[in-house]
Amino acid sequence: MSDQYLSEIRMFGFGFAPKGWQMCNGQTLAINQFQALFSLLGTTYGGNGSTNFMLPNLQGSVPVHSGNGVVLGEKAGVANVTLLTGQMPTHTHLVRANSTANATVPSNTAVPGGGGPQGYGATPNTAMNPNIAGLADRV
Repeated sequence: MSDQYLSEIRMFGFGFAPKGWQMCNGQTLAINQFQALFSLLGTTYGGNGSTNFMLPNLQGSVPVHSGNGVVLGEKAGVANVTLLTGQMPTHTHLVRANSTANATVPSNTAVPGGGGPQGYGATPNTAMNPNIAGLADRV
């Protein structure tokens, strides 16, 4: 990788570090082997500062730039969140279908499974089938 800076964090789409890079998985490095990197990072991410130092641990995290109240090396947030129904914005999932025989692009005038040669048919009477009426309201 060209044009990189010492101590730069860069995200890659594969599970290994390219030559000359280290994984940001919280590993401990020896100061005598990575003196230049230690001079920039110090013990910001851990280590004893006399024989070793640590790299940031970004497993399950994302890097953010320091500033605007964020301190270099600060950890925040959680790795997993369970969303509750009240936290989700109101929205719908529309089903697009077409009642025309041999239609290739469904529209919103018919529903799948209503019959016909391609499985589309006339919009059913939703008053008789309450399960279909709720489709657009469910996440």
